[in-house]
Amino acid sequence: MHNSQEVSNTIKNYAKSKKIATGKMLSDCDLSKNTLSSMQSGGYLPRAETLIKIADYLGCSIDYLLGRTDNPEVNR
Repeated sequence: MHNSQEVSNTIKNYAKSKKIATGKMLSDCDLSKNTLSSMQSGGYLPRAETLIKIADYLGCSIDYLLGRTDNPEVNR
């Protein structure tokens, strides 16, 4: 998938399912509060380091955020 809008939606929906406010998540990850809205509107896909921070915070895999799998579990 790698579509920035879909990645943003996945992040928002998964955070919501875990009852995590996206603003708090972004703040805790030292990311701009505009990160997700930039992804929605401008076709901006964050760097790998940013996706790693978000995936670690949410406890899911980057592959899940990118739509490469339907399984959010981290392979360990």
